[in-house]
Amino acid sequence: MRSLPADFAFAADAVAIGASAGGIDALSIILGGLQAPLAAAVVVVLHLPEQHESRLVPLFAHRLAVPVREARPHAPVEPGAVYFAPPGYHLLVEAERSFSLSCDEPVLFSRPSIDVLFESAAEAYGPTLAGIVLTGANEDGARGLAAVKARGGLTAVQDPAEALHTTMPLAAIREADPRFVLPLAGLRSLLHTVAHR
Repeated sequence: MRSLPADFAFAADAVAIGASAGGIDALSIILGGLQAPLAAAVVVVLHLPEQHESRLVPLFAHRLAVPVREARPHAPVEPGAVYFAPPGYHLLVEAERSFSLSCDEPVLFSRPSIDVLFESAAEAYGPTLAGIVLTGANEDGARGLAAVKARGGLTAVQDPAEALHTTMPLAAIREADPRFVLPLAGLRSLLHTVAHR
């Protein structure tokens, strides 16, 4: 679908978002305006250079009206917060809905990998997970979004026509056949709907 129906509803326990090149600007748009309390956890993988300290938490904490945290191993995935994957590790969601980190090899040259997060979250949340793939210059996220769909979750991709880098959204569309292909304004509405219920 290329637009969000007026009667759209989806009860998400978690929303997993993946982005790469151009992702900070895209995330600023779709996360902007989130208000507490959130009924879902929002978990984000953004490709970053491994050797650099992430500044995502302070950057977004100043912009958002909800708690923003870096995901920590063994910490529960709690509704109401936005979590960012730390650089240099794969971020996973365990069956009991807690975070774990892995030093396994990069996937599609990326660690953290969007695929790894999405696949593990799909196992943990099944049909109460929403997955969103944004702009990026490789194909990470396509396989993971297909896993979200296979488990009955909601799938959405940024419209490649407005993405800064089209490789990632095009791959996700090709492999996962998502329910929604939307511009950022539409993804923002979708996120707010499923996270606030």
